[in-house]
Amino acid sequence: MPQPSIATPTNSPGAPSTHAILWGRALRIFAWLSFLAQTIIIGTGGAVRLTGSGLGCSEWPLCTPESLVPIYADQGIHGIIEFGNRVMTGVVGVIALAVLLLVLARVGGRRLVFSALLFAAAGIVAAGIVFAVVSLFSLPATPFAMAALLAIVIAATVRSVRLTTDRRDLVILAWIVLIGVVAQALVGGITVLTGLNPFIVGFHYVSSLLLVCVTAAFLVRLYALPGPRVSAVPRWFAILSHVTGLALAVTIVFGVLTTGSGPHSGDADVFRHGFDATVLAHVHAWPGYILAALVAALTISAWVLRLAPRRWLLLLVIAILVQVGVGIWQAREGLPPLLVGIHMVLASLSAATYTVVVLHLKRPVTADD
Repeated sequence: MPQPSIATPTNSPGAPSTHAILWGRALRIFAWLSFLAQTIIIGTGGAVRLTGSGLGCSEWPLCTPESLVPIYADQGIHGIIEFGNRVMTGVVGVIALAVLLLVLARVGGRRLVFSALLFAAAGIVAAGIVFAVVSLFSLPATPFAMAALLAIVIAATVRSVRLTTDRRDLVILAWIVLIGVVAQALVGGITVLTGLNPFIVGFHYVSSLLLVCVTAAFLVRLYALPGPRVSAVPRWFAILSHVTGLALAVTIVFGVLTTGSGPHSGDADVFRHGFDATVLAHVHAWPGYILAALVAALTISAWVLRLAPRRWLLLLVIAILVQVGVGIWQAREGLPPLLVGIHMVLASLSAATYTVVVLHLKRPVTADD
């Protein structure tokens, strides 16, 4: 019988209690919701940029100087779209917190949960104090308060990981997602305060994409057996897989620069990178074609040798082929917003699938090992 992937209280040796089973089911549900929410927020963030709604809310964290929600008639649909994306950030944060608390409760019980909640209270108090002090100097106080909260969350992560003795991988990944959500809120605020600086907007997207990958990694580790792992593929295959990851990263970076130099900067009055978008589109395509060739080589090799990641590589091939097709289609149609948005979401799903492939390069140690 396979071992449970995380520690669970039992009524009898080897038999999880009904309470433990329900908690395990809740954790799996929220882990999937976290992955879906991180993917959806890339779509809503793309909608903000592609509809020119980046400054639909002129302030942060408020939408207007007087209100948390859009209240002015001239904000129109842009204010609604921007505010909707901010609401989605809150949803993502709540789900990430739920996943973290469920993991801590299952792995360390009340001790870890109480420690995390204590740090949360300290973070709120620290953020309030920083906000009050900075406000005395007539400076934007919210970014400083968010930075203080982020520092407390990082300290809580270090403390929690040190107290964890079982399934530390799940604890670390859950904390990374929560840290990322807080950091994303801070970066999103800075994006508004800097008038949609294209480099910050690009960083905002890349960091969101990385959170999709982390939530995908959490799902893989949640369903995997615990314990040490050994390589499940030849060394050359592992090296080629990591080279493929580099090609994927380069492709995404040039895609971000291309979008930042094109017509969709988030607002009609926002200055773009200043690069030639036509040239960047071709440069973006080159590593994309290299990536497709590398993934094809990996997939064929994996199926010939019957390696563990072969099914996920096949899914990655499909994702990249669709991505290439959408990329060519949007270029020929003059970058319509809908196709650009689909291209952005597909990039995150391709990166998440690649993450799953990498995590299948190793397998749990067996008795034979």
